[in-house]
Amino acid sequence: MNQTTDAAMATAEAQNSEFLVFSLGDEEYAIDILKVQEIRGYENVTRIANTPDFIKGVTNLRGVIVPIVDLRIKFHLDKVEYGGQTVVIVVNVEDRIVGIVVDGVSDVMTLSPDQIKPAPEFGVTLSSDFLSGLGSLDDRMLVIVDIDKLLTSDEMALVEKVAE
Repeated sequence: MNQTTDAAMATAEAQNSEFLVFSLGDEEYAIDILKVQEIRGYENVTRIANTPDFIKGVTNLRGVIVPIVDLRIKFHLDKVEYGGQTVVIVVNVEDRIVGIVVDGVSDVMTLSPDQIKPAPEFGVTLSSDFLSGLGSLDDRMLVIVDIDKLLTSDEMALVEKVAE
C-alpha cells in the first residue's frame, strides 16, 4: 500500500470509537471504553446514611474508597434484582473512581461516526443531557451514555461527598 492509503486508513480508524456495551433491563447501553478501569462482580457495599437510593454505598478497591452507583435505580427501572450477571463497571471520570452497577456486560463494540446518531429529546429513560447519541449496528440499537456528564452532574456531586 502507498502512504496516502495508509494515512487514510489510520484517519478512518482514529475516528472509530470503542464502547463497552452493558444492559439495564431490556435496553442496551454503551460507554466509552477508555473510561473503563475494570469490571467486577457485584459485592455487598457499605451503605452510607442520608444518600440517595441510587448511591448504594462505598467499597474498598485496593485501598481506594469507591462510591457505587446503581444505574438501574438512577434510570428508574422497575425491577432491580441482584444476581450472578450483576456487575460493577469501575470507571475513571475526571480523576475520580466510581463503580456503576449494571445488569450485565455483553461486549466491546467499535462504531464509526456514521453509526452514531444524535440522541432524541424523548423516548428514553435517561435525560438526553447525559446521552452522546444512539449507536446502530445491524439490528441493535445502543444508547450511548456520556458517563462524564452523568457522573459530574449536580446530583452526582453527592457521590464525591460520600467518597471523602
